Amino acid sequence: MSTRSTSRLVRGGEFAAEVDVELVEADGGWAPYLRLEDACKLDDVRDALRAGDIARASKIADRVYRLTPLHVSGEAAKRSGTIDRTV
Repeated sequence: MSTRSTSRLVRGGEFAAEVDVELVEADGGWAPYLRLEDACKLDDVRDALRAGDIARASKIADRVYRLTPLHVSGEAAKRSGTIDRTV
């Protein structure tokens, strides 16, 4: 059994956070999988983001982002192939 580090993005409301976790590599079964501590860490960050508690989320996560919706319409949408919708 071995582990490797990776990052996971967690979203809650208008925020997202990047959390470093360890993936466990094992023979057979459901590998790779998260350690229980890392799964709980992801849940804690998600709960904090949904509650708007950015201070708590930033203590657990490596980086916290505010998501900004974009509206693309007209010629710019046609050129980029983007669907015209308001988020």
